[in-house]
Amino acid sequence: MAAGWDMQGNEAGGALYDSGPRLLADVGATNARFALEMAPGRLEQLAVLTCADYPGFVAVVQAYFAGLRGPRPRHAAVAIANPIDGDFVKMTNRDWQFSIEEARRGLELDTLLVVNDFTALAMSLPYLGNPQRRQVGGGEARQNAVIGLIGPGTGLGVSGLIPAEDRWITLGSEGGHVSFAPADEREVFILQYAWKELPHVSAERLVSGPGLELIYRALAARNGVEAPSRSAPDIVQAVLSGDTGLCAETVECFCAMLGTVAADVAVTLGAVGGIYIGAGIVPRLGEAFDRSAFRQRFESKGRFADYLAQIPTYVITATNPAFLGVAAILGAHLQRGESESPMLGNIRRAKASLSPAEQRVAQFLLNQPRMFLNEPIVEIARHSEVSQPTVIRFCRSLGFQGLAEFKRKLASGISGTVPVRHSQVRLGDSAPDLSVKVLDNTVSAILRFRDSLDPEAVEKAIALLQKARRIEFYGMGNSAVVAIDGQHKFFRFRIPTVAYSDSRLQMMAAELLGKDDVVVAVSRSGAMADILQAVDLALAAGASVIAITTSNSPLAAKATVALAVDHAEDGTSYISMVSRILHLLMIDILAVGVAVRLLDPAAADRELGKGLIGSVGTPAPGGLGNLISHAS
Repeated sequence: MAAGWDMQGNEAGGALYDSGPRLLADVGATNARFALEMAPGRLEQLAVLTCADYPGFVAVVQAYFAGLRGPRPRHAAVAIANPIDGDFVKMTNRDWQFSIEEARRGLELDTLLVVNDFTALAMSLPYLGNPQRRQVGGGEARQNAVIGLIGPGTGLGVSGLIPAEDRWITLGSEGGHVSFAPADEREVFILQYAWKELPHVSAERLVSGPGLELIYRALAARNGVEAPSRSAPDIVQAVLSGDTGLCAETVECFCAMLGTVAADVAVTLGAVGGIYIGAGIVPRLGEAFDRSAFRQRFESKGRFADYLAQIPTYVITATNPAFLGVAAILGAHLQRGESESPMLGNIRRAKASLSPAEQRVAQFLLNQPRMFLNEPIVEIARHSEVSQPTVIRFCRSLGFQGLAEFKRKLASGISGTVPVRHSQVRLGDSAPDLSVKVLDNTVSAILRFRDSLDPEAVEKAIALLQKARRIEFYGMGNSAVVAIDGQHKFFRFRIPTVAYSDSRLQMMAAELLGKDDVVVAVSRSGAMADILQAVDLALAAGASVIAITTSNSPLAAKATVALAVDHAEDGTSYISMVSRILHLLMIDILAVGVAVRLLDPAAADRELGKGLIGSVGTPAPGGLGNLISHAS
């Protein structure tokens, strides 16, 4: 195993990750490549294992783990040469199949991400420097612009990267299957020759490894020569060895065709951030590719010749570019805090402090959380190979009174692990697809919102609203709908309540507020100058401010109580649909909380004893019980 080098081949340095090393892997049909990322860009303990030596995916990873020095990783990301659609993976070029979730548990990982290898390659592009790429021709990449990727290998991969605020979105594409377009008489002959073998000739049929072989046969027929059968590697090797005959013409024709395909990708995506070429064939050609007709054909686009001349084209020369991609994907995933439910994470971290018998209960729970939730105590004890009192001690060691209370919290926590994920809505989606994607995106956001909710901040906000003399809701644009919803709900409590969506009215009203008045300011960004100015005026007048906004925003910093709603949406181009729903849910939480306080004076007295609220109000008629029932 190699150790101590960064992704640019320099001696490594930098701070280690707090959660320990991260496993990066690139699994192909022949070899599985592994590395530990100790810090951003710093790789250690690189290894290459032959897939044929192992019965499956879990076995090859375990073999790598067996040779590690130091702590095992808790988080992993794997690029695999296979389509990834859901939890079950069945490799097309190797007789391996596995469940991603079962593999995660079997390898005792907190996180296991499995992505298509071309997706990983696409995600590596923003991190490639000059030592890892070679520019062919002119042009200069624009910053924060769309990047295109093509990869002629066994097939023809096509993808792209779309910039979205502070992250990149990979473009799922089957662009290699567009119809082939010949550019000269020779390519017309090759197309006609290919039609004799294929009913439809896509770009992939010619601009790929098998395509090289097809071009070779077609040119032999066109030139009227008897040519020995050659594989794509043999054709490339002949050119690298100085061949000037049929193999050289084949590669030259291949490179020109690739130039046309690359230009089509560039104009289709508007890839002014550059076009990158990866996979196995082109990097192996080296300078022979640079001298080819590729770049001339790339710019040969009639009226769009000047447009394409400004777009740079690069050959990827990095040794393991997939590592860069999976490292970026894993880093973004962990930064969003989606590795597992917070409760399971806490149990995993607390496991070492438990007794040996309690650790067996913890391990059963971590391996089978839903079985633990659904089984009675006698079955939990049997599966854990402990006594029933040990199960109770396990729950109490974690701060719960017993199994019933523990299961209630567990049910809340692990429901966030249901297979609901964010899915990109695409042009052409059918009505059922659109419905599922919109609902899945909303549900997944709600689950993350629930797990990140700060109950202490919610309690403080309810206390302020319950004793408020007057409540004013401030929201502008899309947030105005939330402010009006808040007014409708809180006016039922017979508290003077009003909603303002005009910035001038907000500032005028804020100046008239006083002690025991509350402003609820709703803003997705928390950075609008008008809202911030109105909040300043309200605070100066002695009122309290509850902010429903993103954490670490200027509005959150100013507020008396900040209720964080962190959900990334491109509000500059689209209406913030999911954020609006989360804001409405926060209003519902506050309204139901105030209703409970008004209808249950004993509960309010308990909170008063904690110093959280003031005097208890009189329950107001008008359907507060219905409000609670509706929210339930």
